[in-house]
Amino acid sequence: MRFGVLGPVEVYDEQGAVLTVAAPRQRALLAMLALDAGRIVGHDRLVDGLYPDPPAGAANALQSQVSRLRRTVPGLVVEHHPAGYRLAADPSDVDAHRCVALLEAGRGAEALRLWRGEALADVDAPFAAQARQQLTEVLIACTLSGGTEKHLRHLLAEHPLREDVRATLMRVLHHDGRTPEALQVFAQGRALLAGELGVDPSPALAAAHLELLRAAAPHRGVPAQLTSFVGRDDDLRRVTAWLRHHRLVTLIGPGGTGKTRLAVEVAHRDAGEVAFVDLSATTDVARALLDGVGAREAGLLTAAPTGVEERLTAALAVREVLLVVDNCEHVVDTAARVLGRLLAACPGVRVLATSREPLGITGETLSPVTALDDESAARLFLDRARAVRPGFTAPAEVVAEVCRRLDGIALALELAAARVRTLPIGEIAARLDDRFRLLSQGSRTAAPRHRTLHAVVEWSWDLLDDAERDLAARFTVFSGGACLDAVTAVTGADVDTLTSLVDKSLVETAGDRYRMLDTIRAFCQGHAPDLRERHARWFLARAREAEPHLRAHDQVEWLTRLTADHDNLVAAVTWATEHDLGLALELVAALATYHWFRGLRTEAAQQADAVLHACGETPPAGHEQEYAMCLLAAWPVATGDQSGRIRQADALMTALDAPPRYPITTLLWGMALGAPENDSQVWHRRTALLGTDPWSAALALVGDGLVARMSGDPATGVDLLRRGAAAFTRVGDRWGAALAFGQLGEIALADGDATAALEHVERARGLLDELGATEDTAESVTTRAHARLAAGDLAAAAADFGLGLALARRAGAPVLQAGAHLGLAELARVTGDHATAYAECDRAWELTPGGWYGPDEMRCHIAVQRGRIARSAGDPVLAREHFEEALRRATGQRNRVTETAVRAALATLDG
Repeated sequence: MRFGVLGPVEVYDEQGAVLTVAAPRQRALLAMLALDAGRIVGHDRLVDGLYPDPPAGAANALQSQVSRLRRTVPGLVVEHHPAGYRLAADPSDVDAHRCVALLEAGRGAEALRLWRGEALADVDAPFAAQARQQLTEVLIACTLSGGTEKHLRHLLAEHPLREDVRATLMRVLHHDGRTPEALQVFAQGRALLAGELGVDPSPALAAAHLELLRAAAPHRGVPAQLTSFVGRDDDLRRVTAWLRHHRLVTLIGPGGTGKTRLAVEVAHRDAGEVAFVDLSATTDVARALLDGVGAREAGLLTAAPTGVEERLTAALAVREVLLVVDNCEHVVDTAARVLGRLLAACPGVRVLATSREPLGITGETLSPVTALDDESAARLFLDRARAVRPGFTAPAEVVAEVCRRLDGIALALELAAARVRTLPIGEIAARLDDRFRLLSQGSRTAAPRHRTLHAVVEWSWDLLDDAERDLAARFTVFSGGACLDAVTAVTGADVDTLTSLVDKSLVETAGDRYRMLDTIRAFCQGHAPDLRERHARWFLARAREAEPHLRAHDQVEWLTRLTADHDNLVAAVTWATEHDLGLALELVAALATYHWFRGLRTEAAQQADAVLHACGETPPAGHEQEYAMCLLAAWPVATGDQSGRIRQADALMTALDAPPRYPITTLLWGMALGAPENDSQVWHRRTALLGTDPWSAALALVGDGLVARMSGDPATGVDLLRRGAAAFTRVGDRWGAALAFGQLGEIALADGDATAALEHVERARGLLDELGATEDTAESVTTRAHARLAAGDLAAAAADFGLGLALARRAGAPVLQAGAHLGLAELARVTGDHATAYAECDRAWELTPGGWYGPDEMRCHIAVQRGRIARSAGDPVLAREHFEEALRRATGQRNRVTETAVRAALATLDG
């Protein structure tokens, strides 16, 4: 049995037939009980509600009315209780209760269809006035939610001062293309309010009026921006173009990278209708979209579907509109379902979504919003900094460092820029190790999760499940990212969880590697177990696996792999140096070939020197060979008298009864001790420790060629070096071949053949370019500069000396910088600028701690150059002093080439 009070009072049996209640007082009683269906209505309330003047014996009169009502409506159950009477019915069986439930569910049009006229239309009893007033408010709400123009006009005629009704009618007319009529409705309301109440329209009605004044194709809800758009012009063009050809484009990326800002810029530039919907504060996607597109106010026909999603689909079925749906990540499943259904049903709808993971809808086009490039990041930082501190300037390198350490994340840069009002830029850079505390003061008007850097990352963290959080924390052990086999081996992760972190923008992919932004890594580290030993041992195994490949045809491929993991290798050595010296020694030894072939000799030397200081003067038992490698590798940064270390390394090497584990050890041993006499005891000791493999054989040829050259037999040296270059080429080692060609170039230069020297040096440089060997390339460029100077091309020589110096500085190699300064000194001497020449020699001296190939090698060259300058300046006495110093150093090194050259220079003074 059902009951109706939204119109005349009616009762319906199970077949839907209307059961008449003719007596007025029985209708009133039924209405009162129905409005409280399922609940007890007290005796006094019923009496007062039915009788204007309660009769004597009112309780008996009420009981009599109840009895008559039961007889009038067969099957009606009205229960008597000590406190009153109760209609035994579910509230949903009464149209008034059902109307409220539909209204609360957003089904206003369906709720409105329950009304058959004025509520309680045939009831005239004391309770009816108040009940009718309450129900009228429900009717107004139904009309606002789902009423047509006709409903709204009728309601406004009855309630002309209701501004919410007037605003809704205006929106309905506007969406029907009748904006002038809508504006007229506003004008009438404004005049009525002024005349009747003497007030202006409320903010809500004024806002509705403002909407009508917008362009014919409105950009509904698109936020206005207070700052300039910096650094994503290419992204803006790409996304705009994609939206012309694809109906769903999703901007994905970590929090704070600028997805929302990019979406807003795209929306502002769209020529058609745009609706901007922010999902960050809701989980009801369909209702947010319904409100965002204006369908709630549009007054769909009462015949339209009544569900929220159905109303949304009906509202957009024939519209051409771009939906910008922001912040989908926390409701991604629901958003995907609702938007997928919408796109399938509404061919004129396009969607630009922002999310930290893809929606996963067929046809979705993904546009990653990544970190800003260096230039754009600096522009954004300076733009925002000058907004809070006009005229702000800072050294470009400091700004670049801040931008790099903040990963180019737009929000992080804006938060950092805001701090320049109270902190110097240098202090900001220094405090970035604690970036979450530093960047904790964002805009008060921003959403809470965008006010601080910590909140941005925490939002992403909170969206992860337990397995994803565990892997994100474990992933922080990597520096600069890692390949899949490293991630799975070190963290114990499964591929599906890693893929999920990529989808959720906690981890990025670049080719076959996975990496985490430093800002996200800094947050996740607080939750991480200590996997650093496991990490170090995995990369030791990788270095050992790679080493033989570095001396073969697949050299470049394996160098590329190790280079990609360079930060991890550095982290492994650093941790081991502090916690496990045996592991540290093994890492330095295993990485020596990589470091030398990549031109990272200075970095390798710094690592080796740190390990030596940690170990002390005695090698750990079982690691003598690795200790010797550290002694030999540490030369480029060693200071003071190194003779003790040299003797210790020589003794450890001599004690070996077989070739060393890593053949490059022999090369470093030879470079540290200098060139031995042919057929000497030292020469035989070294030869005995050379391996029998093709690479070692090629090294022997080049080594013997160098010995021959240093011994004053250049012809034999050239023959051996050429054979060594050919042997290294057959093996596939570009570094060894480049070494041989470089020496051939120096011999040709010493012979005065600048053309041949250039040819050899260019061949060497081409091979080094393949390896990306920065230090070796710097040395090669400086040699080429000397060849060009010898050929008389001073401009080209000056350019090359400058390039060699820049490369050496970039590599952090002071001895190579000294060599470039010596070249500039020679260039200045040739042009007669003796003051500059001396100054360049002084710079070279300051950069030389001891030497590269021996403790006095570079200082010997500096003394020779000073002698040449003094001779050119007409000061033979000073020239002799410098040449004699050079002769003492050259003799001590058994460097016959330099010794012969210096004796020849002294002879010119005697002549």
